Amino acid sequence: MKKGLKKVITGATVLVAGLLIAGCGKQSASSKETTVKIAVMSSDEPIWKPIVKKLKKQDINLKLVEFSDYNTPNKALTEHQVDLNSFQHYNFLDSWNDAHKTNIVSIGETYIAPLNLYSSKLKSLKGIKSGDKIAIPNDATNEGRALNVLEEAGLITLKKGVKLPTVKDIAKNPKKLSITELEAAQTARALPNVAAAVVTNDIAADADLTVKDAIFRETVNARSKQWINIIAANKKDKNNKAYKKVVKAYRTAVTAKNIAKVYKGTAEPIWTLEK
Repeated sequence: MKKGLKKVITGATVLVAGLLIAGCGKQSASSKETTVKIAVMSSDEPIWKPIVKKLKKQDINLKLVEFSDYNTPNKALTEHQVDLNSFQHYNFLDSWNDAHKTNIVSIGETYIAPLNLYSSKLKSLKGIKSGDKIAIPNDATNEGRALNVLEEAGLITLKKGVKLPTVKDIAKNPKKLSITELEAAQTARALPNVAAAVVTNDIAADADLTVKDAIFRETVNARSKQWINIIAANKKDKNNKAYKKVVKAYRTAVTAKNIAKVYKGTAEPIWTLEK
């Protein structure tokens, strides 16, 4: 898989209080320290904590604002409740910008995480039988991606030429599988009640699911750039020096090790694949 990855050059509930507009990305009048607020998924906190400490030495007070869904972080960014966010890939960002007429851009790439199909009942794809229930995320980007994973696994066939397919775009479903659309955070929790579920890497990490638990894994190749995760900012802030320091502080060997530990091998740091 790593060979394929080298070709790629290349989760609304606020869990913590403190979404204050005042002070976002601004320098204190009595200090050289600059405060930067970044929206992250709750599963990413262990990855970001060492970065917070590192930036403190560079006079940057990085404040983590945790979210548990994929719909709120971009809204928080455009409303200036946070300065940055780190939770989405290019495809999700492009779809969000198109749908909401926003100008959010990437200021740095973080990691790529193939989608996995998990089951708490089956050991392989062969165990999936006629009429079984399969859970997938219901947000437009991850739903489409998950359906492509099911097609790649040989479980369904999709209509050709559909960029972001939905269940309505399933052309063939030989096993008459029941595809259940759930909020991404619910996919792992649904495992006891379905035959299998496509789970994103951050939700899988929260559920203590590893690569070894997957019964099928999405192939990563040269077309996978759209799935690279990023640190994003409002377009007018893309050249902010403090924000660039956040990106640089993220892309280190220490972070790479933390990504491997937190995501249990389900994600690959992009900068280690660019060499």
